[in-house]
Amino acid sequence: MQNAVVLFKLPHLPSSRLPLHHSPFLSLVITPKKVRKGRRPRETEWSDRSKTSSDIRFRAMPCSAISGGGSDSNGSLRNFKLNESTFLASLMPKKEIGADRFIEAHPNFDGRGVVIAIFDSGVDPAAAGLQVTSDGKPKILDVLDCTGSGDVDTSKVVKADENGCIPGASGASLHVNSSWKNPSGEWHVGYKLVYELFTDTLTSRLKRERKKKWDEENQEEIAKAVKHLHEFDQKHSRVEDANLKRTREDLQNRVDYLQKQAESYDDKGPVIDAVVWHDGEVWRVAIDTQTLDDDPDCGKLADFVPLTNYRIERKYGVFSKLDACTFVVNVYDEGKILSIVTDCSPHGTHVSGIATAFHPKEPLLNGVAPGAQLISCKIGDTRLGSMETGTGLTRALIAAVEHKCDLINMSYGEPALLPNYGRFVDLVNEAVNKHHLVFVSSAGNSGPALSTVGAPGGTTSSIIGVGAYVSPAMAAGAHCVVEAPGEGLEYTWSSRGPTADGDLGVSISAPGAAVAPVPTWTLQRRMLMNGTSMASPSACGGIALLISAMKAEGIPVSPYSVRKALENTSVPIGSFPEDKLSTGQGLMQVDKAHEYLRQARDVPHVWYQIKINQSGKPTPTSRGIYLREACACQQSTEWTVQVEPKFHEGASNLEELVPFEECIELHSSEKAVVRAPEFLLLTHNGRSFNIVVDPTNLSEGLHYYELYGVDCKAPWRGPLFRIPITITKPIAVISRPPLYSFSRMSFLPGHIERRFIEVPLGATWVEATMQTSGFDTARRFFVDSVQLCPLQRPCKWESVVTFSSPAAKSFSFPVVGGQTMELAIAQFWSSGIGGNETTTVDFEIVFHGINVNKEELVLDGSEAPIRIEAEALLASEKLVPAATLNKIRIPYRPVEAELCSLPTDRDKLPSEKRILALTLTYKFKLEDGAEVKPQVPLLNNRIYDTKFESQFYMISDANKRVYATGEAYPSSSKLPKGEYTLQLYLRHDNVQYLEKMKQLVLFIERKLEEKDVMRLSFFSQPDGPLMGNGAYKSSVLVPGKKEAIYLGPPSKDKLPKFSLQGSVLLGAISYGKLSYVGKEEGKDPLKNPVSYQISYIVPPNKMDEDKGKGSSTFAKAVSERLEEEVRDAKIKVLTRLKQDNDEERAEWNKLSASLKSEYPKHTPLLAKILEGLLSRSNVEDKVCHDEEVIDAANEVVDSIDRDELAKFFALRSDPEDEEAEKIKEKMETTRDQLAEALYQKGLALAEILSLQGDKPSASVVSEGSKEAGSGVVLKRFEDNFKELQKWVEVKSSKYGILSITRERHHGRLGTALKVLNEIIQDNTEPPKKKLYEEKLSLLDEIGWQHLVTYERQWMHVRFPPSLPLF
Repeated sequence: MQNAVVLFKLPHLPSSRLPLHHSPFLSLVITPKKVRKGRRPRETEWSDRSKTSSDIRFRAMPCSAISGGGSDSNGSLRNFKLNESTFLASLMPKKEIGADRFIEAHPNFDGRGVVIAIFDSGVDPAAAGLQVTSDGKPKILDVLDCTGSGDVDTSKVVKADENGCIPGASGASLHVNSSWKNPSGEWHVGYKLVYELFTDTLTSRLKRERKKKWDEENQEEIAKAVKHLHEFDQKHSRVEDANLKRTREDLQNRVDYLQKQAESYDDKGPVIDAVVWHDGEVWRVAIDTQTLDDDPDCGKLADFVPLTNYRIERKYGVFSKLDACTFVVNVYDEGKILSIVTDCSPHGTHVSGIATAFHPKEPLLNGVAPGAQLISCKIGDTRLGSMETGTGLTRALIAAVEHKCDLINMSYGEPALLPNYGRFVDLVNEAVNKHHLVFVSSAGNSGPALSTVGAPGGTTSSIIGVGAYVSPAMAAGAHCVVEAPGEGLEYTWSSRGPTADGDLGVSISAPGAAVAPVPTWTLQRRMLMNGTSMASPSACGGIALLISAMKAEGIPVSPYSVRKALENTSVPIGSFPEDKLSTGQGLMQVDKAHEYLRQARDVPHVWYQIKINQSGKPTPTSRGIYLREACACQQSTEWTVQVEPKFHEGASNLEELVPFEECIELHSSEKAVVRAPEFLLLTHNGRSFNIVVDPTNLSEGLHYYELYGVDCKAPWRGPLFRIPITITKPIAVISRPPLYSFSRMSFLPGHIERRFIEVPLGATWVEATMQTSGFDTARRFFVDSVQLCPLQRPCKWESVVTFSSPAAKSFSFPVVGGQTMELAIAQFWSSGIGGNETTTVDFEIVFHGINVNKEELVLDGSEAPIRIEAEALLASEKLVPAATLNKIRIPYRPVEAELCSLPTDRDKLPSEKRILALTLTYKFKLEDGAEVKPQVPLLNNRIYDTKFESQFYMISDANKRVYATGEAYPSSSKLPKGEYTLQLYLRHDNVQYLEKMKQLVLFIERKLEEKDVMRLSFFSQPDGPLMGNGAYKSSVLVPGKKEAIYLGPPSKDKLPKFSLQGSVLLGAISYGKLSYVGKEEGKDPLKNPVSYQISYIVPPNKMDEDKGKGSSTFAKAVSERLEEEVRDAKIKVLTRLKQDNDEERAEWNKLSASLKSEYPKHTPLLAKILEGLLSRSNVEDKVCHDEEVIDAANEVVDSIDRDELAKFFALRSDPEDEEAEKIKEKMETTRDQLAEALYQKGLALAEILSLQGDKPSASVVSEGSKEAGSGVVLKRFEDNFKELQKWVEVKSSKYGILSITRERHHGRLGTALKVLNEIIQDNTEPPKKKLYEEKLSLLDEIGWQHLVTYERQWMHVRFPPSLPLF
């Protein structure tokens, strides 16, 4: 029977860098007779769009309607209706690409014999449909975590005791199953905080479940504590006795502590122990998960069924019934590294299901290629949410080649600085050209504007970039829209080409949504997702069908021939040539591509590399022609085209290269615009020719043409190569003030209007108004603006606006003067479906601009201001400058650099080169808590368009607690006060590159608190900052007239106290504000339409005014000074003596006795003797040693005139009196020595009490009691404590342990906990382990086991034994 399909809304994912998918709600339109209500919004499909030009996000985009409404080959169908079978089929679309027809005709070519590598967030091997192929083979051949996020350090080796127990890395005692074979008897142990393996969504669910149980236990203990307090109050109506008061206070403290714990509860998750051993054949792994289960008999190590590397036995485990999370294991480096593999989002499993899922009882829900097998290469790092890393990408490619995969699918990406460039691109090229892998990837979800394709899918020549298509069946079934569109179309958000260098960007299109399997931890079988992330595996599955057929029919498999077949047999989507920029060559068709491949089986496998240069300009080289700017459209241009046939590496010179010769007929899609030679004789060495592009007679707007070459002898092959020519002829704005209106634009669902405007020189921002009218139900629009600037990512502004009724909305966004701007307005593809009216839009743009002679300003640290010239070129503008400094960057160089070769095969490239790792260590200190972000300018913000491989960092404290991790896109982290270590991990196979980076400068960027933000002043005079006059506020700039102002530096006394010389204060400066805001607004430059970076270099600190002043202290006699220096030298010798053995201790005792006799009342000497006694280790007779400490402490106390000390501190000294200040410093030192002696004496007395086992309760013992034996010791302890109270705050972090010890001896454990908590919270240093161990001991003694468990879990967070692996 068929199982019901649950449509599930995927939780929102961060916008910055994610797998390319979206997850919508269902929609509903209610249409009464007269008034029509708005439809429910599908927010998650565009919720990541915001009004910032630099953000990286993934959306998809729309397209024109498909031509030929009568054809259903691409999903077009008028008056579309669903039945049960077509509904189920729409959830996993295959008809659209001809996959269903192909499998029906060739049932054995369903992907059998094909292996796909899934580069994604990880795949759950327990997910529905991912167990076996259609012919009964294992579906998943291997599961790998290429990021290292699940790595566990198992280098520690232990032996089992006579009871078969081993000490786990977490500290737990683990019982080993006696049936496990381990010839060496060596057990590798490690541990992991289990939440580090889980997604945020799963962790949140587990935290809710665990918090519920914890709350129940805590409430039960609170009830008991309140009961005890109530019983005490009932028994003692009047509490006057001091002991009783303390007892009641203790009971109240217990109640308060439990209640505060409930408020501060922060579950860091259970700890799991891992054990690795070699059974004589393979490495085995067992996991102890007792901490995850409520049942104490579940999760024991000995009950675990051992696993080995997944590819050997293909077995997996589940942590517990509560989490339902599947995991697999892999062991590396001879047992020293254990990789526990989980997924970091449902994305990868969903993608795998689309490509290959097999449901024998639900064939309509099968993936596209149910017979294909796959390997999962997790490139999304769990530590970073799900962001890919350079390490993950490289290891994934290594694994794909090692497993001899046929295909790679990668549904990840981001905008790029340079197309077809970077280390990952180089490795991909090698995989495709040398190892014949077909690489398929998503084009991106950043539409609907042009030039929004992302890397690597849309920008890399050797990758097939896939756009996202939605058919009427998908809309009606998977998306549950009220009324299906009449024809299939590209999703509104699917990214468009061309690339910055003119390449088409999108190769083909495929269905971009599916209800597919998801991991078991989601507690459902399937989920609806849409995005180019879903289109890519749909295409990949279709290609798997082709390769399956090619292998079965003996057709050589080449990524070159496969791509050519796909592109030359796709069904066009849309009726205009420029639609190719959205859809590529069209909707792929498996059956037609198969026929093409059959016919072309004997054709050479060649990729035609295109290199284009404008004649007379050797650089830059491009892959297409992209005339975007106005100046490029004013005259004809000549271009040199180089066509170079590229064979696979290893092709035979004599049999393939020498015989290769093709007569190519060149065709232009519009000869009036693109003129080229008619024929070309092409040999292996390539051929160049010139073409002329004449855009002068074209109308304003978008124009797309192709020049393509066809084999004269085999025209059936279709275009062998295509040269895309994209021309955007912009509108010139000549009116003054510069205003342009687009009136009466009509919109239906999925429709896009593009306007190309030459931004006037001098414009820096736009104020726009969008007026809608003539519609019924709510309408949702994408509004995008894109400009291209050299060596930059596209300058993009984007917004999503919803109109529930006709209205006007305003926007503002920055622009670059002189560059063409595309304004793309799109009605979302499903918005307005079910409504009857066309939406009318009027859009008005007004350009504004204030030009300055210096955009990015650098204040050099001197007192001199910076002169700024400002002018308005377009219209009068109000000059209202504003500048703030709100961040500081402090530079650091490494204190250590370690270069090593990585030992495992997962880090050995297919070329046999081994990857090297450079670990750079930086140290920095925070004087108070702050939000910090590491910055490495050379490496940050690039993953694909960089020649470096990895840049992972980790910030930890002195206890090795990790506070932050990050990679190419560092994020801010809140750190408490303290000293920190930052380790930066860099990888490459070229040792010379890494050697050059051993002194790499890193900045710690710190956000200033609001009170520390510096607002800079402007002046009309150069001496204004110093003289304090000539302040500048605002003025009106008139076109043709410049105005100059001065920006003053910040006041030196307002610089942050932690700003070191060479640090850089950063902020923003703006010159204008929106025309429609009030007078009080616009003071924050970042909130104004255009702002620029401003920086201030921190100068050297001012000289200390007191430095160099002579001391007024009277001169001592030479003999007296000599005597003091000799004495101090002897004391220094004493402090340097070691006491590691009896002989050394005897020498120390002899010297200390000699010095005491010589200087009997010299307090510093006696304090050093006490310090020496305390430094001894391995003391056998502790009571005797404690008595020695007590005696030494008494000698210190007796050497001090306490009455004189008390009198001194009773009076205030004059801070201006230098002599008085010196005396005060000396007296403070004496007081500290006294307090330390009393403190150490108290600890020694407490230890004697503890060793005697005397722990009387508060109700029995009073401070004045005189008992024999231990009672005498207790009285000495109390007397000493009272004396200490006179001099210091006994509950401070320095002396609080004594207070805790005292409360504990009196049985007041609640009060002891309160004091301990206060010490921990007030302590400004990194947490001390002994304090938390004391807390654990107190909680255990009280009997609050739920808090004991909670604190033990936190111990692993606060005090890990070592730093985690990279």
